[in-house]
Amino acid sequence: MKIVIIDYGAGNIQSIKFAFQRLGYEAVLSSDANEIREADKVIFPGVGEASSAMKKLRESKLDLIIPELRQPVLGICLGMQLMCHSSEEGNTQGLGIFDVDVLKFSNDVKVPQIGWNQINHLKSDLFKGIRENEHIYLVHSFYAPICKETIAQAEYGIVYSAALQKDNFYGTQFHPEKSSDAGEQILRNFLEGI
Repeated sequence: MKIVIIDYGAGNIQSIKFAFQRLGYEAVLSSDANEIREADKVIFPGVGEASSAMKKLRESKLDLIIPELRQPVLGICLGMQLMCHSSEEGNTQGLGIFDVDVLKFSNDVKVPQIGWNQINHLKSDLFKGIRENEHIYLVHSFYAPICKETIAQAEYGIVYSAALQKDNFYGTQFHPEKSSDAGEQILRNFLEGI
């Protein structure tokens, strides 16, 4: 199985590669359009600020490649947010894969949300073997509201989308590579069960 992690200079790359190694898989880091297209599974990571990350995607033309992919694609954290229609962070136009706009948490809660939280209302094979209210690890100041593509929910001041899915595209607001046994199971499900 060929796993490609999209390299656009805004990723939490090493922790993802190590997580796959623990599962017995090697992942390749690449910004090459052909290599990404030929992958069996694609990981779209993201750490940082939305507008500068989107700028890097446009400069490398990856913004045109990602929405056309037909194999399973997993966006993680900012990667998931960039797959949405837009983000309030830097007034950023996203890739438009998920039909939802990313919003900033209100001042009623401490931002960013950092640490462990629970996910529930799990609705995808991505969560096979995962219990309702399982704990996962998050670091984010922006969120995707609940929408028709929501496949998991979390609560932080409000209820929001902890994960999204549309066709072959999946996104997790949380970091499965930092979410202990549950995160490893979710990554295994993405590689072996989807």
